[in-house]
Amino acid sequence: MNLPAHSCFLILFFHLGRTICRTYIVTGYEVTLAVPPEYDHRFLGRAFLIETEPLMPPNFRLALTVEPTQGNFSCSLQVFLGEVKVWSSGHFSRFFVTDICALELTRDGDLRLKGPTGQVGWRTGTSGQGVEKLRILRTGNLALVDGLEGIKWQSFNFPTDVMVLGQSLNVATRLTSFPPNSTFFYSFEVQARKISLYLNTPKSKYSYWEFNPPNTSNLSFITLNAQGLDFFNAPGNKIATIPSGTTQSLSFLALGNKTGNLGLYYYSSYNGIFEASFRALKTSCEHPLACSPYGVCTFSNTCSCIRLETEKKGASWECGEEMSGEFCGGIEGEMVELEGVSSILRGDRRRVNVSKEECGEWCLEDCECAAALHYWKECYVYREVIGVKQIEKGRGLSYMVKAPKGSWLGPQDSESFNKWVLTVVCVVDGFLIVAASGGIAYLFLKRRSKNLMDRDTHS
Repeated sequence: MNLPAHSCFLILFFHLGRTICRTYIVTGYEVTLAVPPEYDHRFLGRAFLIETEPLMPPNFRLALTVEPTQGNFSCSLQVFLGEVKVWSSGHFSRFFVTDICALELTRDGDLRLKGPTGQVGWRTGTSGQGVEKLRILRTGNLALVDGLEGIKWQSFNFPTDVMVLGQSLNVATRLTSFPPNSTFFYSFEVQARKISLYLNTPKSKYSYWEFNPPNTSNLSFITLNAQGLDFFNAPGNKIATIPSGTTQSLSFLALGNKTGNLGLYYYSSYNGIFEASFRALKTSCEHPLACSPYGVCTFSNTCSCIRLETEKKGASWECGEEMSGEFCGGIEGEMVELEGVSSILRGDRRRVNVSKEECGEWCLEDCECAAALHYWKECYVYREVIGVKQIEKGRGLSYMVKAPKGSWLGPQDSESFNKWVLTVVCVVDGFLIVAASGGIAYLFLKRRSKNLMDRDTHS
């Protein structure tokens, strides 16, 4: 194994510790980590290779990592700020290995991750460009440089879920984060006139937060500085700022992989951890995946389930079950309005100057449509029943879900309820007793109580 100048490394199993490493890696360098023969979810192998000068803690460090993922071991190159992972080569695509995980900076300047047979799982593609060293700059930018310190490749060109102090993102650039055990993912996107947070599903893309600079100029790029997130136009003039909300210098911006929240973070030397000084989403019910599909986030920050009972099944669709596909199989549906309920999501499938009835008809015409939201004369349709929360009544919103026609069990002729209207979240967690003409009908809500976590992982 060839060692870099002024370098050291530490291989760790099960726990992450500290070590001091220095400066840079030179061409011809290679290091290898052993991979256990059998899967162990507790295993962690990590070699810290280089770091920035510790002018003010915490500093940036580069690590080669082997970690358990989805029943296999993945091999990746990672950048840490203190104990927080701020960049990873495996963010978008995992490189699964057996036996060994190897990092090589070839003599012709290509940085590679390799498996046991020499197969390349990740590379920078910088062969023949005069690369001589691999460095971490003081900004946290991982860079391959030539003899004159000219940058030939840099991690800042491949953003993941974190934007560090001093980093800029141009229009049409985005950060992404991936909730565990999900086919959905979050994105933070820089657009011509705004920045937005999106929930991306296999079927659709929905926005759930946005910031529009007050100036009408088109955005060119954004930059994270010590006091906040700055917005610039094409001439390079600052047109807006999201302030940090603290007197402390910011360290990074992060898109949470659990909640999808966007936060500005600073390092608290008193507590020895990074703390959020700004969060885009203020409450748990603003998180797009606060509850499972067909779940409603209530005022008490718990999840209640929309149970659609049918004669055909003799039971109900539970929270988490997809229903929209049923209607593409020939089942006829009709729209069921939920009082005191709305969605935090907005998609690009939108119509204006339509009535509530026309909005519902639009959803019925599309077999993949699962729900619709009507607000005054605007209509949004959804292919998933997610991002639903309880709201105060009388706000002019009508949220409707699609249900099999003629199979709804519930009060239909009461003065308190319109036909096919279910009031599911205007009461306490438990069961709702509904006074209906002809007697008393009981409508049960299955309580899906869970802690709506506001903490995300980046390590």
